[in-house]
Amino acid sequence: MTTIVVVKKGLQVAIAADTLVTFGDTRLGHRFEDNSKIFRVEAAGGLSYVGLAGSAAHFPVLRKAMGALPTRQLRLGSKDEVFDTFTKLHPVLKDTFFLQTKEDDNDPYESSQFSVVVANATGIYGLYSYREVFEFKEFWAIGSGRSFALGAMHAAWGTAKSAREVAMAGLHAGCEFDKNTAGPVEVFTIQLKKPKTE
Repeated sequence: MTTIVVVKKGLQVAIAADTLVTFGDTRLGHRFEDNSKIFRVEAAGGLSYVGLAGSAAHFPVLRKAMGALPTRQLRLGSKDEVFDTFTKLHPVLKDTFFLQTKEDDNDPYESSQFSVVVANATGIYGLYSYREVFEFKEFWAIGSGRSFALGAMHAAWGTAKSAREVAMAGLHAGCEFDKNTAGPVEVFTIQLKKPKTE
Protein backbone atom coordinates (compact mmCIF):
# COMPACT_ATOMS: atom_id res chain seq x y z
CA MET A 1 0.00 0.00 0.00
CA THR A 2 1.15 3.55 0.44
CA THR A 3 0.70 7.02 1.85
CA ILE A 4 0.05 9.89 -0.57
CA VAL A 5 -0.95 13.39 0.52
CA VAL A 6 -2.06 16.61 -1.15
CA VAL A 7 -2.00 20.00 0.58
CA LYS A 8 -3.09 23.54 -0.32
CA LYS A 9 -1.84 26.31 1.97
CA GLY A 10 -1.33 29.95 1.12
CA LEU A 11 -0.33 30.13 -2.53
CA GLN A 12 1.39 26.73 -2.56
CA VAL A 13 0.13 23.26 -3.46
CA ALA A 14 2.09 20.14 -2.51
CA ILE A 15 1.79 16.45 -3.30
CA ALA A 16 3.97 13.86 -1.58
CA ALA A 17 4.28 10.06 -1.46
CA ASP A 18 6.41 7.32 0.01
CA THR A 19 8.37 4.95 -2.24
CA LEU A 20 7.83 1.49 -0.71
CA VAL A 21 6.36 -1.40 -2.71
CA THR A 22 4.81 -4.34 -0.84
CA PHE A 23 3.84 -7.81 -2.03
CA GLY A 24 1.92 -9.42 0.83
CA ASP A 25 4.51 -9.74 3.60
CA THR A 26 7.42 -8.76 1.33
CA ARG A 27 8.72 -5.18 1.34
CA LEU A 28 10.62 -3.84 -1.67
CA GLY A 29 12.33 -0.66 -0.53
CA HIS A 30 13.85 2.15 -2.56
CA ARG A 31 17.26 0.46 -2.37
CA PHE A 32 15.93 -2.35 -4.58
CA GLU A 33 13.31 -0.60 -6.73
CA ASP A 34 13.25 2.97 -8.03
CA ASN A 35 9.55 3.27 -7.24
CA SER A 36 7.50 6.42 -7.69
CA LYS A 37 3.80 6.82 -6.94
CA ILE A 38 3.45 10.29 -8.48
CA PHE A 39 3.69 11.21 -12.15
CA ARG A 40 3.52 14.45 -14.15
CA VAL A 41 0.77 15.15 -16.65
CA GLU A 42 0.90 17.97 -19.18
CA ALA A 43 -2.81 18.75 -19.35
CA ALA A 44 -4.68 21.42 -21.31
CA GLY A 45 -4.62 23.81 -18.34
CA GLY A 46 -0.95 23.22 -17.50
CA LEU A 47 1.13 20.88 -15.37
CA SER A 48 -0.53 18.48 -12.92
CA TYR A 49 0.89 15.87 -10.58
CA VAL A 50 -1.09 12.65 -10.17
CA GLY A 51 -0.61 10.16 -7.34
CA LEU A 52 -2.43 6.87 -6.91
CA ALA A 53 -2.90 4.19 -4.29
CA GLY A 54 -3.72 0.54 -4.82
CA SER A 55 -2.20 -2.18 -6.96
CA ALA A 56 1.25 -1.48 -8.38
CA ALA A 57 -0.25 -2.35 -11.78
CA HIS A 58 -2.39 0.81 -11.66
CA PHE A 59 0.59 3.15 -11.97
CA PRO A 60 1.85 2.26 -15.48
CA VAL A 61 -1.69 1.69 -16.72
CA LEU A 62 -2.99 5.10 -15.65
CA ARG A 63 0.19 6.87 -16.79
CA LYS A 64 -0.03 5.24 -20.24
CA ALA A 65 -3.80 5.75 -20.53
CA MET A 66 -3.50 9.46 -19.73
CA GLY A 67 -0.62 9.72 -22.19
CA ALA A 68 -2.83 8.20 -24.90
CA LEU A 69 -5.42 11.00 -24.65
CA PRO A 70 -4.79 14.16 -26.68
CA THR A 71 -3.59 17.00 -24.42
CA ARG A 72 -6.69 19.06 -25.25
CA GLN A 73 -8.85 16.29 -23.71
CA LEU A 74 -6.77 16.11 -20.52
CA ARG A 75 -8.34 18.74 -18.30
CA LEU A 76 -7.73 18.62 -14.55
CA GLY A 77 -8.45 22.20 -13.44
CA SER A 78 -11.78 21.70 -11.62
CA LYS A 79 -13.97 18.97 -10.14
CA ASP A 80 -15.97 18.77 -13.36
CA GLU A 81 -12.84 18.61 -15.52
CA VAL A 82 -11.36 15.81 -13.41
CA PHE A 83 -14.66 13.91 -13.64
CA ASP A 84 -14.92 14.44 -17.42
CA THR A 85 -11.30 13.38 -18.02
CA PHE A 86 -11.64 10.17 -16.01
CA THR A 87 -14.97 9.40 -17.69
CA LYS A 88 -13.17 9.63 -21.06
CA LEU A 89 -10.37 7.43 -19.67
CA HIS A 90 -12.67 4.67 -18.45
CA PRO A 91 -13.31 3.01 -21.85
CA VAL A 92 -9.58 3.28 -22.63
CA LEU A 93 -8.77 1.53 -19.35
CA LYS A 94 -11.27 -1.23 -20.16
CA ASP A 95 -10.60 -1.76 -23.86
CA THR A 96 -6.85 -1.16 -24.07
CA PHE A 97 -5.59 -2.11 -20.62
CA PHE A 98 -8.18 -4.81 -19.68
CA LEU A 99 -9.39 -3.18 -16.48
CA GLN A 100 -11.57 -5.56 -14.45
CA THR A 101 -14.46 -3.34 -13.42
CA LYS A 102 -16.39 -5.71 -11.13
CA GLU A 103 -16.09 -5.26 -7.38
CA ASP A 104 -19.53 -6.45 -6.30
CA ASP A 105 -22.76 -7.50 -8.00
CA ASN A 106 -24.53 -4.54 -6.38
CA ASP A 107 -22.14 -1.87 -7.70
CA PRO A 108 -23.96 1.26 -8.87
CA TYR A 109 -21.37 1.88 -11.63
CA GLU A 110 -18.37 0.18 -13.18
CA SER A 111 -15.36 0.69 -10.94
CA SER A 112 -11.98 2.00 -12.03
CA GLN A 113 -10.48 0.18 -9.00
CA PHE A 114 -8.18 2.98 -7.86
CA SER A 115 -7.90 6.05 -5.65
CA VAL A 116 -6.20 9.11 -7.15
CA VAL A 117 -5.12 12.54 -5.94
CA VAL A 118 -4.32 15.42 -8.29
CA ALA A 119 -2.38 18.60 -7.53
CA ASN A 120 -2.03 21.55 -9.86
CA ALA A 121 -2.14 25.33 -9.92
CA THR A 122 -5.94 25.32 -9.52
CA GLY A 123 -6.00 23.22 -6.34
CA ILE A 124 -6.04 19.68 -4.97
CA TYR A 125 -8.51 16.96 -5.98
CA GLY A 126 -9.32 13.38 -5.09
CA LEU A 127 -10.96 10.77 -7.29
CA TYR A 128 -12.29 7.40 -6.14
CA SER A 129 -13.27 4.18 -7.91
CA TYR A 130 -16.75 5.23 -9.10
CA ARG A 131 -15.33 8.53 -10.35
CA GLU A 132 -16.46 10.46 -7.30
CA VAL A 133 -14.45 13.69 -7.34
CA PHE A 134 -13.65 15.93 -4.37
CA GLU A 135 -11.93 19.32 -4.29
CA PHE A 136 -10.16 19.73 -0.96
CA LYS A 137 -9.75 23.10 0.71
CA GLU A 138 -6.72 22.27 2.89
CA PHE A 139 -5.37 18.70 2.72
CA TRP A 140 -6.17 15.04 2.13
CA ALA A 141 -4.47 11.63 2.11
CA ILE A 142 -5.01 8.24 0.47
CA GLY A 143 -3.51 4.80 0.99
CA SER A 144 -2.94 2.57 4.00
CA GLY A 145 -1.19 5.31 6.00
CA ARG A 146 -3.86 7.96 5.37
CA SER A 147 -5.18 8.07 8.95
CA PHE A 148 -1.72 8.73 10.37
CA ALA A 149 -1.05 11.34 7.69
CA LEU A 150 -4.37 13.11 8.21
CA GLY A 151 -3.80 13.33 11.97
CA ALA A 152 -0.28 14.69 11.56
CA MET A 153 -1.33 17.24 8.92
CA HIS A 154 -4.21 18.39 11.11
CA ALA A 155 -1.79 18.88 14.02
CA ALA A 156 0.77 20.71 11.85
CA TRP A 157 -1.68 22.92 9.97
CA GLY A 158 -1.73 25.87 12.36
CA THR A 159 2.03 26.24 12.74
CA ALA A 160 3.30 25.11 9.32
CA LYS A 161 4.46 27.88 7.04
CA SER A 162 3.87 26.09 3.72
CA ALA A 163 1.97 23.31 2.00
CA ARG A 164 5.25 21.39 1.68
CA GLU A 165 5.78 21.49 5.44
CA VAL A 166 2.28 20.12 6.10
CA ALA A 167 2.75 17.40 3.47
CA MET A 168 6.06 16.32 4.99
CA ALA A 169 4.45 16.06 8.45
CA GLY A 170 1.83 13.73 6.96
CA LEU A 171 4.32 11.57 5.12
CA HIS A 172 6.66 11.29 8.08
CA ALA A 173 3.76 10.08 10.24
CA GLY A 174 2.79 7.54 7.59
CA CYS A 175 6.37 6.26 7.36
CA GLU A 176 6.65 6.08 11.15
CA PHE A 177 3.43 4.23 11.93
CA ASP A 178 2.11 2.45 8.80
CA LYS A 179 3.83 -0.88 8.07
CA ASN A 180 3.24 -0.44 4.33
CA THR A 181 4.80 3.03 4.04
CA ALA A 182 8.51 3.88 3.96
CA GLY A 183 10.86 6.54 2.65
CA PRO A 184 12.53 8.12 1.00
CA VAL A 185 9.69 10.52 0.34
CA GLU A 186 8.95 12.34 -2.92
CA VAL A 187 7.41 15.80 -2.69
CA PHE A 188 6.48 18.24 -5.47
CA THR A 189 5.18 21.79 -5.09
CA ILE A 190 3.34 24.16 -7.42
CA GLN A 191 2.39 27.80 -7.04
CA LEU A 192 -1.37 28.20 -6.78
CA LYS A 193 -3.01 30.53 -9.28
CA LYS A 194 -4.25 33.67 -7.57
CA PRO A 195 -8.03 33.83 -7.51
CA LYS A 196 -9.52 36.32 -9.93
CA THR A 197 -10.76 39.47 -8.25
CA GLU A 198 -13.88 41.20 -9.47
